[in-house]
Amino acid sequence: MISAPRRRLVVVGNGMAGMRTISELLARAPHRYDITVFGAEPHPNYDRIALSSVLAGEKTLEQIVINPLGWYAENGIRLIAGDPVVAIDRAARTVTSASGAVVSYDKLLLSTGSKPLVPPLPGLKLPGVCTFRDIADVNQMMAASQTQRRAVVIGGGLLGLEAAWGLKRRGMEVAVVHLMPTLMERQLDATAGQMLQRDLDERGINFFTNGQTEQILGTDRVEGVRLADGREVPGDIVVVAIGIRPNIDLARDAGLEVNRGIMVDDDLSTLTDKDVFSVGECIEHRGQVFGLVAPIWEQARTCAATLAGDETATYVTPALSTRLKITGIDVFSAGVLAAAAEEDEEVVLQDRKRGTYRKLVLRDDRLIGAVMYGEVSDGAWYFRLIREGADIGAMRDRLIMGEAMAAGGGAKVDPKAALAALPDSAEICGCNGVCKGKIVDTIREKGLTTLDGVRAHTKASASCGSCTPQVEGLLALTAGVAAATGPKPMCKCTTHGHDFVRKAIVTDGLKTIPEVMNRLGWSKPDGCASCRPALNYYLLCAWPGEYVDDAQSRFVNERNHANIQKDGTYSVVPRMWGGLTTPGELRAIADVADKFQVREVKVTGGQRIDLFGVKREDLPAVWADLNAAGMVSGHAYAKGLRTVKTCVGSTWCRFGTQDSTGMGVKLERMTWGSWHPHKVKLAVSGCPRNCAEATIKDFGVVAVDSGWELHIGGNGGIHVRATDLLCKVTTEEEVLEYCGAFLQLYREEAHYLERTAPWVERVGVAYVKSRVVEDTDNRRALHERFLFSQTFAQVDPWAKEASNAAFKTLEPVE
Repeated sequence: MISAPRRRLVVVGNGMAGMRTISELLARAPHRYDITVFGAEPHPNYDRIALSSVLAGEKTLEQIVINPLGWYAENGIRLIAGDPVVAIDRAARTVTSASGAVVSYDKLLLSTGSKPLVPPLPGLKLPGVCTFRDIADVNQMMAASQTQRRAVVIGGGLLGLEAAWGLKRRGMEVAVVHLMPTLMERQLDATAGQMLQRDLDERGINFFTNGQTEQILGTDRVEGVRLADGREVPGDIVVVAIGIRPNIDLARDAGLEVNRGIMVDDDLSTLTDKDVFSVGECIEHRGQVFGLVAPIWEQARTCAATLAGDETATYVTPALSTRLKITGIDVFSAGVLAAAAEEDEEVVLQDRKRGTYRKLVLRDDRLIGAVMYGEVSDGAWYFRLIREGADIGAMRDRLIMGEAMAAGGGAKVDPKAALAALPDSAEICGCNGVCKGKIVDTIREKGLTTLDGVRAHTKASASCGSCTPQVEGLLALTAGVAAATGPKPMCKCTTHGHDFVRKAIVTDGLKTIPEVMNRLGWSKPDGCASCRPALNYYLLCAWPGEYVDDAQSRFVNERNHANIQKDGTYSVVPRMWGGLTTPGELRAIADVADKFQVREVKVTGGQRIDLFGVKREDLPAVWADLNAAGMVSGHAYAKGLRTVKTCVGSTWCRFGTQDSTGMGVKLERMTWGSWHPHKVKLAVSGCPRNCAEATIKDFGVVAVDSGWELHIGGNGGIHVRATDLLCKVTTEEEVLEYCGAFLQLYREEAHYLERTAPWVERVGVAYVKSRVVEDTDNRRALHERFLFSQTFAQVDPWAKEASNAAFKTLEPVE
């Protein structure tokens, strides 16, 4: 039997829409077509949604590639990248590229996407002006951030804010000019837009709303923008991000019918030519154009089905919702944003202290719209109610409280049970249009046991990541908790993971390292350099005042109470409370430097003074001299509290709103000496200008007019992570209580050598808030446990060791 010859399919556009269509087509009819793909960019298909993560330094281009070059080869696809199609001859059924390549087709798929919307402004061609659409734009902005200081972003929608935050993360001073009075007016109502602007303003981004850009200033290169009202905003780079428009030029030149977009029928064929199809941001279907991925994925499915021979395939625009995370702030909207008819009603719940807001729009006992800000966990549930047109009359009075209260008749609903009860058709991943049924079926068919495996096979949670908790929940329900979480053993001495061991220590009353190893079946009787320090910490945390710290189970720096350097000498860092010092302390440091011939004296990033080049045998004498001046260890070597960095705050600074230095000293006095799974750094900034860099610390405090913002989970290391906002408080006592509670929760639940940043990402900000913010009794209990442990921890090791005549420096853990 002779098989039918393959037909020729040419795809114009190597973006997300076109390649999603080809992926769907290969799943249905892998041998139906010989496929040629033209791409204007010299890259394989990448996730355009994640460009903001590349700009912010969170991902690289390689990490956002959806289909690597090997994928094209494996599927027999001819990829012609960096060579855009410039002409279509529908009579000859050929396309011609910029390089002159001519390729014939039987079916043609146009996925030409969109172009940035750029207003005709004077100065638009100046060097330093760019858009935010592709990786070339991102590269231009990243290069500018290396040499320039100020950026102006025109546009306060999603694209503009992502550009602004990415440039801010790269150290630039950023101003956003927005034509409308509130931000993201297409996705958020006025209240949520104002809350977003306030929070971003406090993160250091400046805004010029009601700002119509009249001119881009500059002669040889851009120098800023001038607004219609005469205001001028200086900038060394200007990013135009006011929106997109369908890229229809090629289709128009080919004689295809176009309006705002390429006009397509319900099967995604063009109205003019049934052998030419189109999907993505370039199309117009029944009067609609598209900018979100959910409808585009549905287009890809329909178009692929049609190309595979399904004559009944029909595209219907799905109900749309928007869930976004901007600079760590969650927002959600679906349906109508405000009451539009006389019978419409609005129900609003706002907690200014926590920075959360939700509004529901009701019509005839139906939910027709929802807007959420700050806490959006119920967004998917609200969206289902909107999409299904469910009667909410029976839970109308509780609907604003969310699924846990409303759907449960006033009783809390088990999240696992709620996830299990979802129908297979429930959409889990909006970015990639993946439903529950597909995730569950794939987990079973492929035997998947990890989140990465689910992402690789379904794309669920592979884009923005906001659905990750639900995907992990389905993995747990389908493959079993042990398989889903896949806890890694602490080390080769045991099969048990950190969580299991920590729990066993408490529940079984295990109070020594040998007891833990014997009870839990350690294969190596004395353990190893990985598990002994971890067990030592876990026991210290679980049994303060009872467990005796095992010096043999600490790393070399903690055993010597100083940091070993590459030449074998040590650095010594005395504590300076909140960065404050006195002439007497400075004299003592200078005397020690002279007496012991310290080779280098340096001010650290944590506002302290570091003495480098101290010989090991001189350590006790150095400590004794510093102790005599009233100085104690700065614990610069510790898996514990390092520093509390402060600015001068309202004491001296004309911008300061609160006494940040005083607050920092109080925090440091409370937390010094505390041991943790990893090093911990705190900071207090006296105003939202954030000179103390509080938003990249493990626990950061930012003063505002009404009190204090509390931030958690920041990291300024190799992988920079900005903090998440925990809550806002009004008094110094609350700052101390929330700090103690957060640190104790981290101390009790994190894995050894896990910093707060990955721990917060692992357990989720919502979980931390539920334990520290929402549960008052639990917060106070955590804080009390922290203070109790501090009664045993706050013993200066320098004073203890300096007074020990028999002091001998210990060797590092083997």
